[in-house]
Amino acid sequence: MADDRDEGLEQRRAQLGAELANKRSEMREGEHGEVRAEVSRKGYAQAMKLSSEFIAAIIVGAVLGYVFDRFIGTAPWGMIILLLLGFCAGVLNVLRSAGRVATPMLDERTPDKK
Repeated sequence: MADDRDEGLEQRRAQLGAELANKRSEMREGEHGEVRAEVSRKGYAQAMKLSSEFIAAIIVGAVLGYVFDRFIGTAPWGMIILLLLGFCAGVLNVLRSAGRVATPMLDERTPDKK
């Protein structure tokens, strides 16, 4: 009787161990999927940030050019020039945000003390 109980316990323990191993492997697969989804979301957020910065710079340049042309009367030259400047500013902002161009640092030199 005691042997039957021990065998039954051993079988149940082995079965539970196998089920636990299956659950652990499923959890690892789920974690990998979550990590991939998180990386994908971060990439999408970065792309949205970069595109909105680029488009905003172009729109600001175009609006300022239009306003400049309306008040000064230099149509279409003000808009053309400021639109191109807005495009250049947008490209520079995107490159800075992406880390391709270093942000300008102020030179903090101290005067020589003699």
